[in-house]
Amino acid sequence: MVFSGVKDRLIPLQILNIGSDKTAADYFHHQPPTPDEMENAIMAVEDEVIRIRAAIPEGAQLCTNDLSIRDIAIIAGLAEQPELTMSLDTMERTFDRLAAVMLGRPAASEGIPEENSFAARLLILREFMHHLGFPDIAIVTKD
Repeated sequence: MVFSGVKDRLIPLQILNIGSDKTAADYFHHQPPTPDEMENAIMAVEDEVIRIRAAIPEGAQLCTNDLSIRDIAIIAGLAEQPELTMSLDTMERTFDRLAAVMLGRPAASEGIPEENSFAARLLILREFMHHLGFPDIAIVTKD
């Protein structure tokens, strides 16, 4: 689950009609997805993310305890620890690695999973961070 909030007030962001499995099933018909499939998914995810922009409070921070987002941070090169902070730039470099795979580079050479749900999860995170103005995401271990 992804949250947005200011200090101790966290707001679950469950009001979107997207998810990694749904996005992968709806838009990715090849593994890895083709660039056209990714572009169509980006447009759909952007529409959903932009729809909630006004609900994000000023000064909000993006945080999650979702293990799949933690996996993205580890794949991006962050060292395993109880709390991680992944910057927008680090996430973008990871998305660039996915783009290289979509253009024919073997996923193993980029160190990323081949599953389309991973591609969709990374895409959704990217659009959240870009369009909602989050410079980073805090990833914490569940208590």
